[in-house]
Amino acid sequence: MSSLYTRSKEFTRSRKSQSDSPPASPSPIAKTLRHERLARLESGGSSLTSADTYSDRASAKARREARIASLTSRVEEDSQRDYKKLYESALTENQKLKTKLQEAQRELADVKSKLEKVTQQKQEKTSDRSTMLEVEKRERRALERKMSEMEEEMKVLTELKSDNQRLKDENGALIRVISKLSK
Repeated sequence: MSSLYTRSKEFTRSRKSQSDSPPASPSPIAKTLRHERLARLESGGSSLTSADTYSDRASAKARREARIASLTSRVEEDSQRDYKKLYESALTENQKLKTKLQEAQRELADVKSKLEKVTQQKQEKTSDRSTMLEVEKRERRALERKMSEMEEEMKVLTELKSDNQRLKDENGALIRVISKLSK
């Protein structure tokens, strides 16, 4: 019995030295198990009869099992509640995200339609411009032809004027000669 007591004390010391460093996050089950172990070890050091120790152990075991059962049922209830809450919050968040997505898709469709209209207008303008440019080019060519024709007519007209003037001068000279001869 004393060797069991010394071993349990050594185990307790080694567990305490390990527990001096802060645990990551002890679960409620681990806490109750630790308390029950400590209670068992402390009760093992007292001078009890073997029947008392057996009944204490049996009752401690029954209490421990009851605590574990209640803790697991609480943990299960908490986890079920948490899952339900998580599910509901995820569901509401999904709904919010879906509405945002639908709004974004509507905006995207609006922007696409506006973009298509603008590109269509630009294409129409460019096609109108290209047709206007073609028409302007044709008109310019026609005007250039008319200008060249008119320049040629001007040359012909100046030649005719000079010929006319020459003929007038000759006619005047002939009239003078005829008038001198008739005198």
